[in-house]
Amino acid sequence: MSTTHEPLLQVRQIAASYGKSQVLWDVSFKIDAGEVVTLIGRNGMGKSTTVRTLIGQLPVKSGEILFAGKRVSGMADFRIAQCGIGLVPEGRGIFPNLSVKENLICAEANRHAVRTPWVLERVYETFPRLRERQTNSGANLSGGEQQMLAIGRALMTNPLLLILDEATEGLAPLIRREIWGCLERLRSEGQSMLVIDKNLGPLSRLADRHYVLEKGRVVWTGNSGDLKAQERLVRQYIGL
Repeated sequence: MSTTHEPLLQVRQIAASYGKSQVLWDVSFKIDAGEVVTLIGRNGMGKSTTVRTLIGQLPVKSGEILFAGKRVSGMADFRIAQCGIGLVPEGRGIFPNLSVKENLICAEANRHAVRTPWVLERVYETFPRLRERQTNSGANLSGGEQQMLAIGRALMTNPLLLILDEATEGLAPLIRREIWGCLERLRSEGQSMLVIDKNLGPLSRLADRHYVLEKGRVVWTGNSGDLKAQERLVRQYIGL
């Protein structure tokens, strides 16, 4: 007797536009619970647009998005967030006038009764630098510290799915390694993630499956073994 399980996130042939300019064409992918999936591609190929449609900031023109078995395409962005999607946005998006501690506390929620929830102390244990800077305003943090804060804030919502949009972009190599180490620990704890990045080495070690976007379409997909075997092809797609 076979058993089937429903993906945590199911994106079915979505199209999206900015005004009359279509950006996504029939994009489909899925993420199972506990799985790490990547979106890879050059700048301007539709990765951030895909994220915006997932979180309800851009309407889906056609197709549908299902999350935890519920159709979320067409829902307000705050309702989608409440379903259990946490975002670490490109550009970090922290509150510059709030302290580190205030940035974290304002996001605290455990709507899905996670057994070992993310609370302030757990974030500080993960990112000791945030504990040291907890009274500093967001504007007074370094770029790396701001990125840690953005990740910590998203984790404080205890998301079922964590989306990270270019979380290592522009960071010093040491901080970048710290961020990748954090993501590897999250994966080992069963955190489902969608990761948008260009660093194929860390991505191949971290993720289960990969999707390459070019001009708003999925042009390649495979697991990390496939990515290593076809790395030259993938690098051509992403311009590296």
